[in-house]
Amino acid sequence: MSTVAGLVLAAGGGRRYGMPKALVEYDGSLLVERAVRTARAACDPVLVVLGARAVDVWRSADLTGATVLANRDWETGMASSLRTGLDGLRGWPGWVDAALVTLVDMPGMTPEALRAVAAHASPGALAVATYDGVRGHPVLLGRDHWAGVAATAAGDEGARRYLAAHDVTEVDCTGLADPVDLDVPPAGSGDGVASGP
Repeated sequence: MSTVAGLVLAAGGGRRYGMPKALVEYDGSLLVERAVRTARAACDPVLVVLGARAVDVWRSADLTGATVLANRDWETGMASSLRTGLDGLRGWPGWVDAALVTLVDMPGMTPEALRAVAAHASPGALAVATYDGVRGHPVLLGRDHWAGVAATAAGDEGARRYLAAHDVTEVDCTGLADPVDLDVPPAGSGDGVASGP
């Protein structure tokens, strides 16, 4: 059985949102807490990459069961967070076959969607969730691809360029999770704090 690590990217400053999304409250908990809980239900180990206001996030969020990594270059975009996470996994004490990458600003992500994509894990695997035929998250990166992903990731693109140049297994997760990300606060939420449905 393959060992799949959950990699939660939560370092962004949330320019369009008006605050770091890791600190946004949604349905009674912070988005970063929600993302870590969801990842822990499907993966072991779980690493979370923090950046903007990292100390505030670390102090106020319940990140029990996750290893926290700090991305000092978070302002350069998501690619630096992905590299930080993959570097952390390379140095992990136990062998990890694949990383399952998810984003902090997707409160509708579920353990079921993570497990569906994680089921394809192997060191040579590349897999991505699709929703009604559109690629989204989570994204599975087998260990054999980590160096290539890290080398080609740039700005806010993450693994997109690498995935476009390789064969990728698409995993239909339609109905398993809500792939919508929170780019801006919902109307009427006030103070940059989102509330759940």
